[in-house]
Amino acid sequence: MAGPRNQYYEFYRQSSIGMQLTDALDELIQSGHINPILAMKVLEQFDKSISETLANNVKSKGTVKGHLHNYRLCDEVWTFIVKDALFKLDNGEMLSVDRAKIVACKLGENNTR
Repeated sequence: MAGPRNQYYEFYRQSSIGMQLTDALDELIQSGHINPILAMKVLEQFDKSISETLANNVKSKGTVKGHLHNYRLCDEVWTFIVKDALFKLDNGEMLSVDRAKIVACKLGENNTR
């Protein structure tokens, strides 16, 4: 019987902090300080912690306008590619980018937000 599957998405591992964590864990594995099983447990805890922290502590809102270039739904994860996107944050700041990738995921079963 297999153990419980990781219920958190792994895409924050591609963020700056996630990449730095992965690099540090790789160095620790290569130097023999930790084993790969421990590194995977650390990454799973990272997935859980960053998801919960963002869900519970980030209250900012914003709007985005642009040209929807592409969208897709796969495994209950929506991905939108927006060209010439303009982000307006709730503090009035505006950010313009050539291309934005927006990923929206299904909330967990116990989450009511």
